[in-house]
Amino acid sequence: MGQNRPQTDVIQLTLPSKAEYLGVARLTVSGIANRMGFSYDEIEDIKLAVGEACTNVVRHAYKETENPSSIHIQCHVYEDRLVIEVSDQGVGFSNELIAEQLTPIYAGKNLEDLDEGGLGLYLIHTLMDEVEIRSESGVVVSMTKYVRQDGVAGNDWTDSEAEI
Repeated sequence: MGQNRPQTDVIQLTLPSKAEYLGVARLTVSGIANRMGFSYDEIEDIKLAVGEACTNVVRHAYKETENPSSIHIQCHVYEDRLVIEVSDQGVGFSNELIAEQLTPIYAGKNLEDLDEGGLGLYLIHTLMDEVEIRSESGVVVSMTKYVRQDGVAGNDWTDSEAEI
């Protein structure tokens, strides 16, 4: 992170790398996105993208080890965007695997026939505004969704809460 970046709130969540905890990740990002004023459809997109990223960790990151470790989620809340980083300390991706997962290899197939995680990184790129994948001591999938300033999204819900 650069020193000239705007002020941000950071929410961190660490979960066991087990499928039964994926709902907790989705609920967490849903709450944050709702608080930021994203629309229902945008929140659903964010939840699906985070679910895919976490599913990739559960399925791939720790396949070579006997003791699954953790999924690390960081949500960076800016005024105009939400940046979510899903990371692990697993085996990582090869560049060839990343390129393969970014192609529309599922064209012509029914979405209902695919498991969660089956669309992988291609779906994440489709759902989010910006996606960056870094392979460090594992894999970091950084996903950005911008808040649209169209007069619909906003924090006007806080006014009704103040009246209570």
